[in-house]
Amino acid sequence: MTAESRESETPQQPRWDEPAIRVLMMPRDTNAHGTIFGGVILSYIDQAGAIEARRQGSRFMVTVSMDKVVFHEPVFVGDLVSFWTETLRIGTSSITVKVTCEAIRGNDLQQKVTVTEAQVVYVNVGEDRKPAPITRIANALSG
Repeated sequence: MTAESRESETPQQPRWDEPAIRVLMMPRDTNAHGTIFGGVILSYIDQAGAIEARRQGSRFMVTVSMDKVVFHEPVFVGDLVSFWTETLRIGTSSITVKVTCEAIRGNDLQQKVTVTEAQVVYVNVGEDRKPAPITRIANALSG
């Protein structure tokens, strides 16, 4: 078993006590069905994952893939959506992040619904735009 494969077996960082992003969904983001357009959610997932990558030491990263995207429930105008992140794997120059989207519906703050989940892979790049090693920084954005 290589060091790279051992790294992939356990998360690198526990789940944060706050979401990477929290967004109130607005009417401008609706689709023809009156729910929030999936592409808007994907855009926020990408941003939230990038924030997690920064927390882990990546400085200039590009999105390589978005995998295992599952839309569990629709998102509605007025939902307050939290984008929770967790690092699944850190390689030499890449990082895999799980993003879980949780919506608070209407005025009931206790009604939380998992609406979308995805895994996103980023590659850290240097000034030459080629893959560069991730430099781990302890508690890089911990507050």
